[in-house]
Amino acid sequence: MPRIRLSDGAFPFLFGVFLICMCGLMLQIAETRVMSVIAFYHMAFFAISMAMLGMTAGSLLVYFKPHLFPRECLFDNLAWVSSAFAVAVVLSTLGLATTVIGTGKMNTLAMTALVWLKLIGILLPPYVLAGMAISLALTRSVVPVGIVYGTDLLGAASGCLVVLLLLSFADAISLLFGIAAFGALAAFCFQWARRASGGAESTVPVSNLGHGKWPAILSIGFALLALNNANAQPTRPDKARDGIVLLSSKGRLELQSPALVRWNTYSRIMVDYPVTMKPFLWSASPVMPPSEISQRWLDIDGDAGTSMAKFGGDPKEIGFLQYDLTNIAYTVRHQGRSAVIGVGGGRDMMSAYYFGFRDITGVELNPIFVDLLKRDYRDYNRLLDLPGVTLHVDEARSWFARTKEHFDLIEMSLVDTWASTGAGAYSLSENGLYTEQGWRHFLGALTPTGMFTVSRWYHPNDVAEAGRLITLAAAALRDQGIGNPADHIFMAGSNRLATIIVAKSAFTPDELAQLRAKVEKLQFKILVSPDQPGRSGILAQLVDARTPQALSAISKERHLDLSVTTDDRPFFFNQLNPFDPDSIRFAMGNRGGVAHGNLLATGTLVMLMFFSLILVLFIMIFPALPSVRQTDKSLALSGTLYFMLIGVGFMFVEIGLIQRLSTFLGHPVYGLAIGLFGIILATGIGSLLSEYVRLDSVPKIMLWACLLAAYLIALPLWFPSLVTEFEGQSLFIRALMALSAILPSGILMGFGFPAGMRLVNAIDRQPTPWFWAVNGAAGVLAASATVMISMAFSINTSLWLGGACYLLIAPIAAQLLLMTRQSAGGLPVAARAGAH
Repeated sequence: MPRIRLSDGAFPFLFGVFLICMCGLMLQIAETRVMSVIAFYHMAFFAISMAMLGMTAGSLLVYFKPHLFPRECLFDNLAWVSSAFAVAVVLSTLGLATTVIGTGKMNTLAMTALVWLKLIGILLPPYVLAGMAISLALTRSVVPVGIVYGTDLLGAASGCLVVLLLLSFADAISLLFGIAAFGALAAFCFQWARRASGGAESTVPVSNLGHGKWPAILSIGFALLALNNANAQPTRPDKARDGIVLLSSKGRLELQSPALVRWNTYSRIMVDYPVTMKPFLWSASPVMPPSEISQRWLDIDGDAGTSMAKFGGDPKEIGFLQYDLTNIAYTVRHQGRSAVIGVGGGRDMMSAYYFGFRDITGVELNPIFVDLLKRDYRDYNRLLDLPGVTLHVDEARSWFARTKEHFDLIEMSLVDTWASTGAGAYSLSENGLYTEQGWRHFLGALTPTGMFTVSRWYHPNDVAEAGRLITLAAAALRDQGIGNPADHIFMAGSNRLATIIVAKSAFTPDELAQLRAKVEKLQFKILVSPDQPGRSGILAQLVDARTPQALSAISKERHLDLSVTTDDRPFFFNQLNPFDPDSIRFAMGNRGGVAHGNLLATGTLVMLMFFSLILVLFIMIFPALPSVRQTDKSLALSGTLYFMLIGVGFMFVEIGLIQRLSTFLGHPVYGLAIGLFGIILATGIGSLLSEYVRLDSVPKIMLWACLLAAYLIALPLWFPSLVTEFEGQSLFIRALMALSAILPSGILMGFGFPAGMRLVNAIDRQPTPWFWAVNGAAGVLAASATVMISMAFSINTSLWLGGACYLLIAPIAAQLLLMTRQSAGGLPVAARAGAH
């Protein structure tokens, strides 16, 4: 290999490749964060699909228009393409910021379709340009392709981690402007490489964008835009709101300036100015006396939130909390040690203090809430000035998995958000707090007489979330060795909320009498109780259901999915059965309920799948079709099947792993970032290894396919044990364990595409763009299909289907290998086929 010298432009070229690839992955994750605010949390797959679609389209454009991209003009072409990418990111960001996406309640189907088509048009252009840049770098450079590909890999993997760091310091809009600055910096590097190597200038008209000082001006300008916009945000109390911000969230215009706004990897928290009004309670008793307090609303991603009441430390100030249904468990547990999962504005910790607890532990995932209580609004709410109050910034399931402490009462009131509930809880709302494995840790942290209380939405005509609480509680109690869970479950409700109390020891008659008296006094309703004579109704049936078959029968009767949520199916908030027409009819008639939100999300998903199909046909398939028409039919068929299975199998594994890692790592954004980082890193290593370990014989092909399929099929069987062993460790250790599970499958998957390309190119290079298009199209469509399969069946099913795809590849690859040997024997394949 010849030595690559700085004077040849190799260093700035490789650094430019690193930056543009880093930008591509940063863009995906940052857009997912923005989409979680303006739309819903189920859009992770959408960002990934648009990235795949755009990058494949960009690669095909370079392939089909070679006269526009001559090798001698490589650096200049890269410079203007990267500059155009930077400009496209800024325009795309402005388009995102000003897009209003209705929730489906206010829009007709036609209007919803038009808005999403507009959104596709906004998101796609930067990825097309990024795909062009990467394709040019890999196919036109004199630098050895292995080095270019390794740099590509390193940049993309780094982008997954850099974006997590930057989101801790800046809002997502400013971060997107920062990505544009990095893209323009890549253009500057490519221009530097052209000057150092003496390369020619491009003749493409728009190439002037990459000439002269333009890349440097763009990079500095966009960097200043990002910094100034970040500085203009009201990240401190009562700082004036300025700069470029989102126009709407969840279909609601945001025209008023808040008191404070902060972003991080988890959320966007918007704090309103204080108002004096009736105290906010999740479900207030009808007998609550009239009163007014000063309080602030803390908005989470536009469609969820909590309140922060003004509190000086005197329990008399917060007496209104005794009238909230969420606090009914304090009737029988009000001394000893308490813990709160999801601190928010501090109301549940104040409840514990009001009712008598003086040793109170709060576990909050989002550090913004903790900062608000500790610093920004400590004078407004003095919760943390109380003796015995402790706060931990941690993911609750992980914290309870490793703690040796035990509590008399653990409270979890409406943790998670209606934003995800209404969306159907797709790719970005899997939640390990509401799975059988998660509740195992919560019940395990109770004292022998301790209690765990959880509140969720409920309506007499829509028992979905309350029903799921019952099945989850019963399964968790049986997991603790309790044979009759009915003696340990009490549930009270109103017309909007249900609160369940799960007791480690069976309720005593005195405890039940106290609870019953309290419920009657506050004019709530007892929904489930051990002393309820002649229990009937769906909730009682769910308590008594002892097998999955019994739960399935109840679900079928009620046209809702009320099965126990597990780490394999962590979709607590999805009760719609899309394969049951009666379930769909129920959801359509139950406007405002969880099932109706599930239906809206499912409809959006199907609509986006349809749009994706149209786009891949017109952007990938139809343009590439001429390249395969003149080739041998057997090669066309075998190659098409091979690259289709590679694309489908890869996305089944990628999306499945991201979903599975979300519950283990504690937040879906970590699942997305760490999952993409590990898969990109591992498949890149596998692609590089494929240059040295060639799949050039049938035994090698069979061994590769069988090893990969076996690993993917076995992964769901042993991964739960790894979760059990390490979920109590720090995020860093859990991330390392996640990567250890990803790397073997990723490395083996990395062999598939380059091995297939070598096989088909040895026979006929003409249909290469067709196979690229088929692979890209299959991946785009499989991304959303994987989400639906995981929801309907399980995440494990997606992984197993991925393994099956790779197993099916083996005989096809063997057939292609046989054709390459025949081709090497003399006649082209098509000629021999005609001779027969």
